[in-house]
Amino acid sequence: MRTLFLSIFCLITFGLFAQENPKDTTKYNTVKLYKVTLNSGKVYIGNIISKDAKEVLIETKEVGEVLIPKYEISLIEEIPAHELGVDGIYRPSETFATRYFITTNGLPIKKGESYIQWNLYGPDFQFGVSDNFGIGVMTTWLGVPIIAQGKYSIKLGENVHLGLGGLLGTGSWIASDFGLALPFSSFTVGDRRSNITFSAGYGSVWSDGQTSGRALLSLACMTKVSNKVSIVFDSFIVPASGYKDETTQEYNPTTGQYYTVTTRKQRTGLAIFIPGIRWQLSEEKAFQFGFTSFSYDGEVSPAVIPMLQWYRKL
Repeated sequence: MRTLFLSIFCLITFGLFAQENPKDTTKYNTVKLYKVTLNSGKVYIGNIISKDAKEVLIETKEVGEVLIPKYEISLIEEIPAHELGVDGIYRPSETFATRYFITTNGLPIKKGESYIQWNLYGPDFQFGVSDNFGIGVMTTWLGVPIIAQGKYSIKLGENVHLGLGGLLGTGSWIASDFGLALPFSSFTVGDRRSNITFSAGYGSVWSDGQTSGRALLSLACMTKVSNKVSIVFDSFIVPASGYKDETTQEYNPTTGQYYTVTTRKQRTGLAIFIPGIRWQLSEEKAFQFGFTSFSYDGEVSPAVIPMLQWYRKL
């Protein structure tokens, strides 16, 4: 049932994306729209009627014509066609579109597009080093663990991206002998307004001289349903694969001695599902809310944990 829900959700998201192919520009309003950002942060969206060395006259849908002195303007940008819906309404690209709840996708973090994601358990910093490469660091409020991240994005087509990256972490000051590594790849179809992503990787952890690893999978998607609201779905799946040996000490009352028993058991699977909503409070910040549910060894946990996150541009 949960797999069916995931499939339906992602199909709906992909369908919404497919309805607005950016290459089909004939269905968009042919009138050029501009975004005028003031020094105060206020934004006007509309058609520029006239401008000179002193003033800009813009016609907006909300308040009609607005005459703005040029010294109050910090930036004038033409709105690209793919950010206009079929109804001609401006729906900007999702500012934090490279992230879902806990996973990333193949879309690039552009140079200078740095941000912080505040979680209840700690911060996550992401920095755009170049137009295709980003680095980050995440941790908890105790500084345990500390995990560094890097991702390189490759454009395979008009709306197809491949992300190659990895995570490397340490137990820091509490458990310096603990470490983890997770190389991954993310295949994304879509743009910064609607997309669907399949990710795969291999996670390894080591402690006290012992190392273990598991394959990891994820299916995630998002779609922007209005200027400020996006629907987001994320998942984190550890398939039930491989075997592990468990050793116990048993007592033989006849001989009065202990003996070792080794049992080979199949590794159990784990799946985490997080549906939620993201509110774009402004171009600089957003709030994200979702519910986390678990499935362990084929059994669905009745516990549902809220997920709260705050995004802020740096």
